[in-house]
Amino acid sequence: MRRFDPTPLYRASIGFDRMADMLDRVLSADLQAPSYPPYNIEKTAENAYRISIAVAGFAADDLSVEVKENALVVAGRSNDDDSAREYLHRGIATRAFERRFHLADHVRVSGARHADGMLHIDLARELPEALKPRQIAIVRNDRTSASNLVEAQPDAA
Repeated sequence: MRRFDPTPLYRASIGFDRMADMLDRVLSADLQAPSYPPYNIEKTAENAYRISIAVAGFAADDLSVEVKENALVVAGRSNDDDSAREYLHRGIATRAFERRFHLADHVRVSGARHADGMLHIDLARELPEALKPRQIAIVRNDRTSASNLVEAQPDAA
């Protein structure tokens, strides 16, 4: 597989180094991404998102959700208290997992809820006032304004 070289982006742009690193990381990732546990990402409003992860067999105490360095890390530890059980068929996987989601700037986790075998994590994009669009007032330069008029002076000759 060809590797993406972000060096030309660094020469011609300022402040996009994280995006170039993310592109490099995505393009160099293994083609076999882990598929356990399955999850959905949905847009619930213009600036709100929800990640729903199927965590059947996990109690809320077995799960952890944390944000560090613009990455959301969801981990589940398996509970091995059923080692005394003898299974004829075991189709519900409760193996330990760690799933990472890279968050864009200004995306914050607003809450997490565990119900009916699903872990729902709500996210909100909160743009600071400095990044929101704002209207710039245009000052009119009126030619007949008193401050711009120059009165003719009579010749002293």
